[in-house]
Amino acid sequence: MEYKEYKTPRVILHLDMNCFFASVEQAHNPELKGLALAVAGNPKARRGILVTCSYEARAFGVYTTMTVGEAKRLCPELVLVPPDGEKYRQASIAVFDILRTYTDLVEPVSIDEAYIDITAIGGLEDAVGIAKSMQERILRELDLPCSIGIAPNKFLAKTASDMKKPMGITILRKREISKLLWPLPVIEMHGIGKSSAEKLSSAGIKTIEDLATADELQVKLTLGKRGLRLQERAKGNDTRIVDPEAAEERKSVGSSTTLAVDETELDACLPVFEKLAKKVADRLDKNRLAGTVISIQIRSSAWRNQSRSKTVLNPLYREQDIFREASDLFRQHWDGEPIRLLGITVANVIPMEELHEQLSFDNYERHAKEVSMEDLVTQMNKKFGPGTIHKGK
Repeated sequence: MEYKEYKTPRVILHLDMNCFFASVEQAHNPELKGLALAVAGNPKARRGILVTCSYEARAFGVYTTMTVGEAKRLCPELVLVPPDGEKYRQASIAVFDILRTYTDLVEPVSIDEAYIDITAIGGLEDAVGIAKSMQERILRELDLPCSIGIAPNKFLAKTASDMKKPMGITILRKREISKLLWPLPVIEMHGIGKSSAEKLSSAGIKTIEDLATADELQVKLTLGKRGLRLQERAKGNDTRIVDPEAAEERKSVGSSTTLAVDETELDACLPVFEKLAKKVADRLDKNRLAGTVISIQIRSSAWRNQSRSKTVLNPLYREQDIFREASDLFRQHWDGEPIRLLGITVANVIPMEELHEQLSFDNYERHAKEVSMEDLVTQMNKKFGPGTIHKGK
């Protein structure tokens, strides 16, 4: 989507809800306000994982991803509640509805964050006033706190929103990055995770300044083309526009196959979905994408086409997660009619560097165990060739 060129520099806001799940729980139940509160995937299990926690809990050293047992030892009075996805989704919709009363240029990035382009409605001169108005309305109307970053581009706006929490408003100018960002370890930069930080460190790139000033060839050899994009952002450059249609019209990644014979048995169809899930996951990985909508396609021997979809809270990109969701949809909706074609599509995709996974329900324990194994398998296959190593089912 193209937008007109403004004569004045762009002014982008990044709005990030503070302790979103916990804040929604406190808004729905005022008795929880002021308490050390945590949302936990399994509150009754001491090994359950905290999805998020309030700032009151963080004051005791409690943090997201900690087990219930560990958190209780640090804060015996910690109040635990189970996650409620629908409650959080409704709160998210209400937040974005408020933002759209200011401008149509609102791009939701995840359930609790969005970019807003205010260049045409006040620009830098009115930026703080607009941000304060948004922040105050969300607090007054929804009883939810948020922090807002103000900057000339998406990367700097997102960085700024993290600088003051809760209820912060921060302006980050490009001329300030050498003082405020460059001294930080490279892992502190948005878009760089542990694996990328380790690769950069092995190449002698340890701070954000090191990345910004490194030789381009060295960065490309270390992280590929993505490394060059990250280097530009380390310099404070980011040309991505705020696209209000992005959340609903993202490109999709899919794969389908026509079966050798018309299948009528579930056990014969599931292996097909496994192969399709792997193809989709490989394509997502190649393009560094993840998506929040999964759909399956079923074409019967009589050429009757069906499509069933599901929106998930956490973006999908792992093979086993895609297979699980697709096979569940298939079990729920297949009517037993002989099948000629099967397909899987992951839609509403976002770049992995923008991925902000909201740990929820029961996924963190599984997620935490799988990340290291996923990384190992990926590294081995890249070294010895695709398909060399497979995870056990």
